[in-house]
Amino acid sequence: MIHHLKGKLVEKNPTNLIIECGGVGYFVNISLNTFSKISDAEQIQVFTHLQVKEDSHTLFGFAEKSEREIFRLLLSVSGIGSSTARSMLSSLSPLQIRDAIATGDVPTIQGIKGIGAKTAQRVILDLKDKILKIYDIDEVSLSSNNTNKDEALSALEVLGFARKQAERVIDKVLAQDSSLSVENIIKQTLKNL
Repeated sequence: MIHHLKGKLVEKNPTNLIIECGGVGYFVNISLNTFSKISDAEQIQVFTHLQVKEDSHTLFGFAEKSEREIFRLLLSVSGIGSSTARSMLSSLSPLQIRDAIATGDVPTIQGIKGIGAKTAQRVILDLKDKILKIYDIDEVSLSSNNTNKDEALSALEVLGFARKQAERVIDKVLAQDSSLSVENIIKQTLKNL
């Protein structure tokens, strides 16, 4: 198993990287989330997942271990392949996916292109307990945090902001400090909109 690659960034595209390590160029599939986090520095490191099939060996790269962990959890769900898992990580951040699964938020997962209601429900059913255990998440604090997020999102919609854009910024604000009150979530979000 290849744990990570550390080497010279030869090429960077939204869906893949080419990293040269010891004279060998590795073609690494990535999500848009990883693409946005990897700098254009000459030397980079990505955490990897090697998928071995009868007809191919495919390498997936991640800017952070947490994204790789979510990717591997998604692969464990029946009906979720590597391309679906990668598109999920391109649509939502690992933290958003983790929280959506932990709270049973079917609409968020279903909002990802190519994910239907049944697949979204299966992802939540298969992974909710694992995610709560792995990340040691308390369901009570998670639901109160989600209530604050929903209230802040509703307030911003009333103010005329687009739901998707506001939700994206709120998620970034909550990723930095998940204990914010509704009022502070709105204030921080307005600074970043």
